Amino acid sequence: MTIGQAREKRRKLGSMSPIQNLYQTCREVFAEGRASYVPPPMDIERLRSVLGKTFLQVLSSTKFKEDKVEETYNPVYNMRLESVGLTADMPYFKATESDSGPPPVTYIHIYECEKFSIGIFCLPPSGVIPLHNHPGMTVFSKVLFGSMHIKSYDWVASVPYSSRNQNEHCEDSCRHEQPRLAKIHADSDLNAPCRTSVLYPNSGGNMHCFTALTPCAMLDVLGPPYSDSEGRHCTYYNDFPYSTFSGDTTGSLSGEMEGCAWLKEIEKPESFVVDGAMYGGPSIVEN
Repeated sequence: MTIGQAREKRRKLGSMSPIQNLYQTCREVFAEGRASYVPPPMDIERLRSVLGKTFLQVLSSTKFKEDKVEETYNPVYNMRLESVGLTADMPYFKATESDSGPPPVTYIHIYECEKFSIGIFCLPPSGVIPLHNHPGMTVFSKVLFGSMHIKSYDWVASVPYSSRNQNEHCEDSCRHEQPRLAKIHADSDLNAPCRTSVLYPNSGGNMHCFTALTPCAMLDVLGPPYSDSEGRHCTYYNDFPYSTFSGDTTGSLSGEMEGCAWLKEIEKPESFVVDGAMYGGPSIVEN
């Protein structure tokens, strides 16, 4: 790319809304558009940069190493609540009292095609997105405002389990599914503004759940999106301590399996209520 071409590209990007810039970048990053495709590291960081950080060293380096990327905050391209037509005083973020479980979560659909989707989850305090997976997907999650707790897992190699305690820990609806061993990837708080999280088909915390510590909003980019017809179903799980199904009555393996848990497939929790809302931010121009 010549200096003139680079300047022209920056000029065009500068005239775009943040959401249009995100759409354009997703089109290029997910052009491959197939399940289990993981974009190259340069494209991963490029999309991350559109969601809130710029990267400097990568642009002049032919060999990419993630742990050596120099990052700086860029207020021009940083994706914020107002970038998508939201404000913190909207009803989606209001605390509600309920005896029947966590408050409803609101999902705002922005864009979807067969290669990627863009949407926003809005959570009031104590709102929960239960543990679920992302089969064959690369997913970018950006906390736009507020604080939430994330717990995520990745599968590990098959390990024998014992069903001795199964009846104590699992409802009738999920006893037919054998639990699988998973390793905790993250168990921490996310406070906006923060680095965009990225998960991959087989790493990065492909199964995750969120609990809102304050009113919060999270923008998700999925590539490719869920598709029942293509076998990419959203599966929900309960997690159990390693000792639950391990048959390790003495605790001799507890140190070796520290950070591991059993995940057992369940139906979508009845307490997980998602309300849809119309997107009211800047429009996306498809081209």
